[in-house]
Amino acid sequence: MNLATLSERATDVSDPRAGLRAVVSLRALADSLELRQVEAALAAGMNWQAIADALGVSRQAVHKKYAKRVDQRLINGRARA
Repeated sequence: MNLATLSERATDVSDPRAGLRAVVSLRALADSLELRQVEAALAAGMNWQAIADALGVSRQAVHKKYAKRVDQRLINGRARA
């Protein structure tokens, strides 16, 4: 199912079951995309604070969420949060 279809289903309240499933799929997609962007940011030399600022969360929150999920080669040798 494509993004446009998921978005349409997520906003259509005529079938709440389908809408809720679409919301779950969109959330999973957003989480996957966010992880990829955090890894890209680390690879580009951004630190946890800069990533947190871009995401609108605290440095501690972004570090807790991603420090163990990102490719460890991206953070080895860096100052950890």
